[in-house]
Amino acid sequence: MSILAIDAGTTGVTALVVTPEGTIAARGYQEFGQHFPRPGWVEHTPEEIWQATIEATREVIKSYDGELTGLGITNQRETIMLWDRETLGSPRRAIVWQDRRTADICNRLRADGHEQRVTELTGLRLDPYFSATKLMWLAENEANTWALVKSGRYAIGTVDSYLIARMTRGTWHVTDVSNASRTLLFDLTTGDWSDELCDLFGVPRDALPDLVPNWGEVAVTDPKVFCGLSLPIAGIAGDQQSALFGQTCFDPGDSKCTYGTGSFILTNTGTELVRSDAGLLTTAAWRSPSGELTYALEGAIFVTGAAVQWLRDGLQIVGTASETAAIAATVPDSEGVVFVPALTGLGAPHWDPLARGLIIGLTRGTTRGHIVRATLEAIAFEVRDVLETMPSLATLKVDGGASANDLLCQVQADQIGVPVERPKIVDTTALGAAFLAGLGTGVWESTDDLRETWQLDRSFSPAEGVREKADAAHAKWIDAVNRSKAWADA
Repeated sequence: MSILAIDAGTTGVTALVVTPEGTIAARGYQEFGQHFPRPGWVEHTPEEIWQATIEATREVIKSYDGELTGLGITNQRETIMLWDRETLGSPRRAIVWQDRRTADICNRLRADGHEQRVTELTGLRLDPYFSATKLMWLAENEANTWALVKSGRYAIGTVDSYLIARMTRGTWHVTDVSNASRTLLFDLTTGDWSDELCDLFGVPRDALPDLVPNWGEVAVTDPKVFCGLSLPIAGIAGDQQSALFGQTCFDPGDSKCTYGTGSFILTNTGTELVRSDAGLLTTAAWRSPSGELTYALEGAIFVTGAAVQWLRDGLQIVGTASETAAIAATVPDSEGVVFVPALTGLGAPHWDPLARGLIIGLTRGTTRGHIVRATLEAIAFEVRDVLETMPSLATLKVDGGASANDLLCQVQADQIGVPVERPKIVDTTALGAAFLAGLGTGVWESTDDLRETWQLDRSFSPAEGVREKADAAHAKWIDAVNRSKAWADA
């Protein structure tokens, strides 16, 4: 009666088996490549994502011999993919959510007066982060490819849609509201694709996937292509909404922060569509099989864990991400060094696609310990910036890989002035997909059953007497952020 969950993230694919008790019985993981053809451009090869999914699944089923009841899928959002409906091959790489190539298109649409209406319909803003401007760029720059989209030969979808197509040999072309609401093509009020937005961005509606509830059986995997498994696909959600579900944030006001490639703070607003004028996004959280739509407010930060990955792969001053706490602890503070990780621009609440990364305050005495500590502090500063635009919190639930870093969690608590709670299972993105699929297949009867599975690992309270020092450090951070803005050429 266990659930297989697939989490197709930005740098790799995780597969988990989750038991009815909410514990992890088996785990598999496979990285895939990142491609940076030009500064500010980020791409993935679809076939590599599919092969990573297969390898992670094979790894997990080798170590688990129990019964699997269903499959849940969660994924990096906004990344846009094309594939041939017959062969399932992709004519080009995926354009990733971090990609900044459409800044000019966004400026053009903004200059033409479209942003207010787009925000009214979608709860989003005109930013390269979202999917529709990526499709507009394809139409303007790759005419032959786009002609096959318009003719119906190529399908358009986010990563969840692509994986479901591959798992079912092209039988189903579907997505859910949490992914659809990140495309700039989804009307939050009607809960459906918008003809008006499809016309604005020049996207043929027939190329888009059908919308299905977030839980309930929507497709079945083909054992010939998916590791011998014939499983109902019974849960789908974009990664951040999935983490909100995995943290059991089912009531209005419940909030979480996921530290992943980026960091994402979501607050459940219930069935009320809440607008923000402080740089937050209004988004769909999930839709039940009965059709009830739950909304959320979101603060999206583009680079947090990716900054640590850059320390490892770019600067090569750490060997693994897990080393960062120990290295940062070799110094009592960053000694005035501030790192603004605007490596792909700035997200909430600043929203500047032309900002670029900045390290300031370097001296002859600066060591890698100071730079690593400044990186962890930057993550906490970024989250504080978003939380200051949200209603006050009593606690903040955290998850994702970097939440295992005790130093980061303590710095975060010191910065925001409220306790930070870390659950025993920090893979809440995949856990949320498992919870959705379990609801869809009857493993769990209700969200009340799911709440009982959540267990606290550790709570980090703000240290005494640090408020003034924390505020001073944050003020320096804001100064550095302002210096990083509008750096790149459009």
